[in-house]
Amino acid sequence: MKIYTLDDRCLPAIEQVKRYYLSQSQWQKDIADGKMFGVLIYDNPTSLDKGMPECTMPIVHGTDYEGLPFLAAFSGTLDGQTCQPGFVPPVFDIQRGEGRYFLQEEAEISAINHYLESGAATPREVCDLRHERKNRSRALQRWLFSRYSILNTLGEKVNLLDVFSPSIPPGGAGDCCAPKLLQEAFRLGLLPIAIAEWNSATEHFCPPCISRCRPILAHMLKGLNAEPDPRIADYDRAVNNLQVIYEDEHLMLVNKPSGLLSVPGKEYLPSVESITQCLSVHRLDQDTSGILLLAKNQEVQKLLRAQFEQRLTQKQYEAILEGEMPIGQEGELTLPLRPDIDNRPKQVVDHVNGKSALTKYRVTDNRDGHAHVILWPHTGRTHQLRVHMAQGLHNPILNDRLYGNVATASARLMLHASMLAFTHPITLEPMTFTCTPEWREPQD
Repeated sequence: MKIYTLDDRCLPAIEQVKRYYLSQSQWQKDIADGKMFGVLIYDNPTSLDKGMPECTMPIVHGTDYEGLPFLAAFSGTLDGQTCQPGFVPPVFDIQRGEGRYFLQEEAEISAINHYLESGAATPREVCDLRHERKNRSRALQRWLFSRYSILNTLGEKVNLLDVFSPSIPPGGAGDCCAPKLLQEAFRLGLLPIAIAEWNSATEHFCPPCISRCRPILAHMLKGLNAEPDPRIADYDRAVNNLQVIYEDEHLMLVNKPSGLLSVPGKEYLPSVESITQCLSVHRLDQDTSGILLLAKNQEVQKLLRAQFEQRLTQKQYEAILEGEMPIGQEGELTLPLRPDIDNRPKQVVDHVNGKSALTKYRVTDNRDGHAHVILWPHTGRTHQLRVHMAQGLHNPILNDRLYGNVATASARLMLHASMLAFTHPITLEPMTFTCTPEWREPQD
């Protein structure tokens, strides 16, 4: 069963669903903004005798179309509704039946927020209402996720609290296309062949998300001959390539491979912090490789972070850029940066509201049409080196999926933290560590 790569047999169903939603004028704002849609094709239409729900695509019943029979779904809501004609229903519907309790309780919590924001509450009321709001929100969240009864072909049922335990499920868990499609297929006794999801704005195929869907699909795909998620295989390889450079009783330095998270993120994937059971002092982007410093207790973490905040550390990076540059060229880049609110996690240059950022650079070589540079960041803004290369030198780092233009067969971002110097927080000894990037031989 294909779910992470596109099965061409889904294409007729995809085209039919597109024609259907484009014909509905009331849905066009959601379509233009980018709504996730999905189809599930199956090969045992005789099980339709079990009866199709109201929200299932009407065309599933017919035979006047090309391709295999299918179910269709949208993520979340469409035109503000959890259920629309032509699509499978949600796993748990907050707009109908028992689910209405969620909306009622949510409205009461919102009323508390409005009262607090009005400024009419006394100091005592503010304290009590904040406590009440926190408890009611937490209880409502657990109530909601306990109502999602997730099926699989083995007849097993679990709720979302069990699926994500010991963590709390992220918002929107269970409401993506793949879980909704599989839930309805299992309810009807259908045998899935493939699932395909796409974004209505870009029309690009998208595999199920990692943060919300990966734990759910681990349960739902049991008993099915489903393809492995290639993203997880790639991530596992990155985990296995994590190397310890130095370690003592107070701290640890590692060579983080490209693709591995520095700290836990939304995706519930292993990170350097979770693997080493140490505390992060600073971070490297997931796509960046190189030296990462960690502390073994909170006191050491505090002392090391103070060195970074006071700019008492020295950092050096190496990068390969998309185009060539004059060997020996050097300079400073001072473009101020801020988050792109409408396109996170990207950063943009903003000379009015941006935070100051300073990068020094020197071009050391040109190979195969690409400049090799050494970078010295004097500030630590998010994506600072990547934006400074792309916007300051107009020569993005090679394989930069956010700011670049050129990708080669080597898909990793060609940016590596190659040197870090700091003072040991306990012994007060000056410490300098170097780490050669994988693309450069040590003798260079």
